[in-house]
Amino acid sequence: IAVRRAPDRHALELEVAPSLLPVLMPLVARVRRLFDLDARPDLIDGVLRRDRRLAPLVAARPGLRLPGAIDPFEAAIRALLGQQVSVAAARTLAGRFAAAFGTPAGEGRVRFATAAAVAAAGPDRIVAIGMPMTRARAIHGLACAVADGRIALEAPSELAAFVESLVALPGIGPWTAQYLAMRALHVPDAFPAADLGIQK
Repeated sequence: IAVRRAPDRHALELEVAPSLLPVLMPLVARVRRLFDLDARPDLIDGVLRRDRRLAPLVAARPGLRLPGAIDPFEAAIRALLGQQVSVAAARTLAGRFAAAFGTPAGEGRVRFATAAAVAAAGPDRIVAIGMPMTRARAIHGLACAVADGRIALEAPSELAAFVESLVALPGIGPWTAQYLAMRALHVPDAFPAADLGIQK
């Protein structure tokens, strides 16, 4: 797929390979979620403008949306890979991870790993891409929980219960659970308030 800004209007253009036509409607739904196109920025901005500290920020960036993810499992893994490392290091680790556990998709591309593939790999193979064993175990634990159905990476009916189920896994704290709900699942009320950067 290719997504670009429409040159003559406030819209995005989606270009899809013919091989994806059988799954066009689910793909369009995922792209809409990726770009947060079902949000109502006018209503959101109206509420945020009521706060005197947020009002100037909203005025400076009206209609700002939060990007989501096409694949919630990939977003979850990327969140864990990015813990306590720079953005550049996280990107490098994600590339190594995809190459090690993903499947070839032709023309030098790789399809990101599935939860089942990561669960089958085990933490010893995960740590080999260059991360601490504790993080490799956290990634493996999440993959096992998703693969066997204990964790469903879909918008939960109860945010608190979803966060609690993630925090019960080793190596996943409240910040990561809230971040996953916010970015991977696009839960509107999720917010990683414990994040030091956000607090500052």
